[in-house]
Amino acid sequence: MNCVLVGYGRVGNRTAHILDKEGHEVTVIENDAAKAERAREAGLTVIEGDGSSTAILETAGLDGADAVGGLTGDPQINFEVCAIGNDHDCRTVLRISEEFNEEVYHRYSEGVDELIYPEQLGAAGAKTALLGGDFGVLADVTEHLSATVLVVPDDAPVVGERVVALDVPDETTVYAHGRAGESMTIPLPRTEIEAGDRLAVIAEPDAVATVRERIESPEA
Repeated sequence: MNCVLVGYGRVGNRTAHILDKEGHEVTVIENDAAKAERAREAGLTVIEGDGSSTAILETAGLDGADAVGGLTGDPQINFEVCAIGNDHDCRTVLRISEEFNEEVYHRYSEGVDELIYPEQLGAAGAKTALLGGDFGVLADVTEHLSATVLVVPDDAPVVGERVVALDVPDETTVYAHGRAGESMTIPLPRTEIEAGDRLAVIAEPDAVATVRERIESPEA
């Protein structure tokens, strides 16, 4: 994939290196000269400037990009980045860095494919470790695989099927299930899918679109 990342701080830095290591094309936009130089030293393609500028984003090759990520510490800048990305038919990912609540969600979620909240993930990792789990295992897995949660529409073909019997690619695992408004848990063998259910999936990056179509597409 061809990805444009705006922001080379602690989140953008790690994201860029993982994508680059996996062989994806990565262009970093950064307005801080020192951070931009560190990205160049790491062998990344870098454009120095304001990532919320349409001209700068187009210089980064947004017309040919598959995805754009607004990963700075300023969610408003990230929102502007994603708005421009939408105009170029890119998948858009927006980082928020303030307390996640319903107001923040509605302020930034409209028209954005995905919101990420690194602080929430860090807290979940700390809780897992404190309660005896190994968060490093999840981190290792998701560094190479893609994790997502899919919501089952009313007219989805999977309604009525058992979670454990879903027909998904071999490189895909449905690891959690939850009814609308309820917490997610490991699905029991006889748990059947209902409209509005959420399914947590881990898959090879190339298989995510196939799984999404299988679960979310309406019946013909």
